[in-house]
Amino acid sequence: MKKRFSVPTVSILIVVALFLGMQINSVISGDNIFEQLNKFKDVLSLTEKYYVDDVDTQKLVESAINGMLSNLDPHSVYIPASQLPKITEDFQGSFEGIGVEYDVINDTLIVVTPVSGGPSEALGILAGDKIVKINDSSAVGIKRDDVPKKLRGPKGTHVKVAIHRPGENNLLDFDITRDKIPLYSVDVSYMIDNKIGYVSVNRFSQTTHDEFVAALDKLKSQGMTKLVLDLRNNPGGYLEQAYKMADELLPKGKKIVYTKGRRPEFDEDYTSQGGRFTDISLIVLVSHGSASASEIVSGAIQDWDRGLIVGETTFGKGLVQRQIDLPDKSAFRLTIARYYTPSGRLIQRPYGKDPDDYRKAAFDKDETEGENIEHSEEKDSTRPIFKTAGGRKVYGGGGITPDYIIKSDKLTNYTIQLLSKGALQEFTLAYVDQNGKQLRQQYEKDMKKYLSDFTVSEEMMKSLEEIAKKKGVTLDQEQYKKDLTYIKARMKAQVARSIWGNEGWFSAMRSEDNQFQKAITLFPEAEKIAGLR
Repeated sequence: MKKRFSVPTVSILIVVALFLGMQINSVISGDNIFEQLNKFKDVLSLTEKYYVDDVDTQKLVESAINGMLSNLDPHSVYIPASQLPKITEDFQGSFEGIGVEYDVINDTLIVVTPVSGGPSEALGILAGDKIVKINDSSAVGIKRDDVPKKLRGPKGTHVKVAIHRPGENNLLDFDITRDKIPLYSVDVSYMIDNKIGYVSVNRFSQTTHDEFVAALDKLKSQGMTKLVLDLRNNPGGYLEQAYKMADELLPKGKKIVYTKGRRPEFDEDYTSQGGRFTDISLIVLVSHGSASASEIVSGAIQDWDRGLIVGETTFGKGLVQRQIDLPDKSAFRLTIARYYTPSGRLIQRPYGKDPDDYRKAAFDKDETEGENIEHSEEKDSTRPIFKTAGGRKVYGGGGITPDYIIKSDKLTNYTIQLLSKGALQEFTLAYVDQNGKQLRQQYEKDMKKYLSDFTVSEEMMKSLEEIAKKKGVTLDQEQYKKDLTYIKARMKAQVARSIWGNEGWFSAMRSEDNQFQKAITLFPEAEKIAGLR
């Protein structure tokens, strides 16, 4: 019945003890940290020795760490060794592999789009290609979790794939040399018309500032004088990258964000060094899913009256975490400070004891749509009041409430089922499989022609209904009619993505994006507030 503690278990205990002892001094007021550690060791040892069944000591230790951190705040978390590489990769901005975004539909590995600048794109692999063999082994029936194991690998190594392409009678063989593949945090950047540029940012990784500047340089060279910066559903990331993004949009000397912790070494001020894009009219789109670094940027823009914030109130995360790596390749993130917007707002919401309730509350706000320049929407709240540079009232303690509140359209359950059960994806796959070659010949060199001329036919809708029925999605005529224009736009957008990637997707969905459509009418107000007119 006796077992020795594993090396990872002992390592975790030692590191946690040292870190908590040196950095936090005392976890439990009035108690010595080592006495508490001895108590934990005794419980763990006796549990292992006497419990009725065999116990997994590593699992118990990880549960104990999770329990300890959960008593602090919702954002202090433990990251198991199995999850750390993926999380680290997402924010490092690159990985090593063949460079494709993929999906597995009906046991078939589909190239959603080749990554720009990657080896697959260079060899001519296209969106919609089906990878049927990997290194002479069948890829039919491959599990989603197994795809990275087969396609990723060290830079310079080779992988052979056989591809079935719509319109080709024979399989196409590719010998791909793996390379470092960029993970872009800027989804897309393009001109809406001859003045308005659009940039969508999905997270704040190590490369976000560089990507952002490159995008704005490109758009400015194309005549951009107005910018829609889309941070909707951007969960955040590196604070420094948020500072650098805001820095590009603000004049020199403007405070962007500052942090305060219990320990003075965690107190920092971030002030603009003078950005290159301070004369561009600016609107920032936000949503309930915009958090952390997204709120730093939107908070600084709002506090300095630099532009308009449009959309829905942001998540409300004003805590700064530091990641501490552990010897067994796991890690934990510990909240070390709070951050404040230039006016002094702490935007962190109260989080109570239930993390599920805390997260749910961010999306259950009952907001009144319309103009909110003077922030009358929040006037009856108990939140503390602050002032923008121009003297407007803004409120702390509950995220960033927009200057114009525009709610996102809600989909019916029927459409949600079409999406969640993969009916729309399967339709796109079948349609592009049958018509992809013709579509590229007709439209590839002229996306504007596609956007204006291509329409979703009744025959296409019937095909979608048949696929949906096979997947157990029951047709609801009322809900179908309500979402019909959205469904058609989504179908058109998914086909466009197979040809032009993200720019095709965003361009085709624009007509159904009510928040975006309202935002581009508000530039006169944005320029007035910023003093640009």
